[in-house]
Amino acid sequence: MQSQAGATDRGRPETVGLITISHRGDLKRCALLFDSIDRHVPRRGQHYVIVDDEDVVLFAPYARDDRRILPLSQFVPRWLRPIPALRWRGRRYWWSLYGKPISGWHMQQIVKIEAARVLPEERFCLIDSDIYFFKDFDLAGIAHPNPTPFHVHSRGVTEHRPRHMLWVATAARLLATPPPRLPADDYIDQIIVWDQATVRAMIARIESVSGRGWIAALCRDRDFSEYMIYGAFVATSAAAKPRHAVTHESFTRTHWEADELSVADILAMLYAATPRERAFCIQSFGSTPLATIRTALNAFYSEKSDGTHENHPEAA
Repeated sequence: MQSQAGATDRGRPETVGLITISHRGDLKRCALLFDSIDRHVPRRGQHYVIVDDEDVVLFAPYARDDRRILPLSQFVPRWLRPIPALRWRGRRYWWSLYGKPISGWHMQQIVKIEAARVLPEERFCLIDSDIYFFKDFDLAGIAHPNPTPFHVHSRGVTEHRPRHMLWVATAARLLATPPPRLPADDYIDQIIVWDQATVRAMIARIESVSGRGWIAALCRDRDFSEYMIYGAFVATSAAAKPRHAVTHESFTRTHWEADELSVADILAMLYAATPRERAFCIQSFGSTPLATIRTALNAFYSEKSDGTHENHPEAA
């Protein structure tokens, strides 16, 4: 029997945890994410919501038996600390003993890796706070002993994507693998699944190559992407590759542009989703109000319950 996650329906879903890194500016978006997870992903491991220490109290009302609100400092070494009052374009910066200051964006990537290394589940779904589920997502299909979905956008890194080129080069340098020729594969997606044993092996590889702790190695390099490093490691590791199953399909339907969408636009987006797509993402930097997203999601549920969705032009 095929599960909705696209793999054989075996494995224990409680061995798959969810990780979301967020902050006070995305609190309302997180509330909608939490609602959608509780509705569509009821059988799961813990949902770990990791926020700045001073934001824990703001997120605390959303904690429950299967959702923990954790302080960022729990996943950060003592030698890496926020710089008081220093922000540039809204970003916080962190002081490091092992390189130049790093931004909050870099810190989020480091925390994702560390959380996947130390938290108790065997697999993790990494989910940002501007993602919302609109279909049931059965985690049993991606739980051990099933292979971990490994999303690959074939030849997605070209000379027209200079930041991605830097990330590809950094991954190759950290892992001591030959830099791939362009166009190279891209491993970035909206819902990413990581295998804990692979994360730990990746970290060991970085430390072996660099001769220092993995966080220090990343702080010295700076131009890195956590998803590109993990993807490059899986693609080049004889031990990790068999634990993964390559897919070119996403779990998420994404609107990348910054334009403002209407309720009708969002409904069309949801009805156009493929069978594999369980969630949707409207980038948080865009102009679409959260109230519009919530209204569209409620309208989608209403149309499904009364059967009017069958007449929607995108539902054919």
